[in-house]
Amino acid sequence: MPIRFIKVKAKNIFTKTKLPRCKWVINQYVGCQFSCRYCYAKFLCKWKNYDKWGSWVEIKINAVEKVKDKYVDGVVFMSSVSDPYQPIEKKLCLTRKILENMNKKVKIGIQSKSSLLLRDVDVFKKFKTIEVGLTINGFDGKLKHEIEPYSPSHKKRLNALKVLKEEKIKNYAFISPVIPGLVDVEKIIMETKGFVDKYWIEILNLKASGYEFVEWLKSNFPESYNTLINKEKMNKFIKNILKFSNKNKIVIEDLILHKL
Repeated sequence: MPIRFIKVKAKNIFTKTKLPRCKWVINQYVGCQFSCRYCYAKFLCKWKNYDKWGSWVEIKINAVEKVKDKYVDGVVFMSSVSDPYQPIEKKLCLTRKILENMNKKVKIGIQSKSSLLLRDVDVFKKFKTIEVGLTINGFDGKLKHEIEPYSPSHKKRLNALKVLKEEKIKNYAFISPVIPGLVDVEKIIMETKGFVDKYWIEILNLKASGYEFVEWLKSNFPESYNTLINKEKMNKFIKNILKFSNKNKIVIEDLILHKL
């Protein structure tokens, strides 16, 4: 898919947020080449009148100077409306330059779907407090092609978590989006628990996934859709996850639900 890249200048790069467990977010990129069909950040297209989600990326060309040696109190999360290691990062190294120039006393959390983040392990180690997470969901084959067409493979993400563990960088697996019947949470935990420090689990944000994705889910996986919209079925689904994690002594940092 051809991608349009738009260069912009930011007034600020540290933005206050209400996301759990952090106080600030950094979005040096806005928009994402991975073009995940369910992505909640599609809401930005209401204000960013470029084209459909996944076909454009804003690049904040002054992001490095905005972070240089600046200290903010509280955890900073990178990133909330993009992936900091999407393909353009390989060429621009903007994420890396930001991390290199950021005050190393800043408490930083980084989350990505890409093993490209392993390139920056040397910089991660310079931070006093850092967590690096990989979003994993086990999508593969035709299903992955349908809903996460351009994201790195499940295998590459698992390997990235292993390497982070080996490099003694605190890591976590962000199991998302959890779709009943399509994402096997128990299987993912069992295949990663030996090299993951903790887990975040997020149930699909059905409302934010958009009309097109909801219709696709209803048509192709009606049982999954029906579970998501049925309070009783969802409660049972979530209880089973918690029961399994408790039995296996798995640390779940948070289990994120969304209102319909």
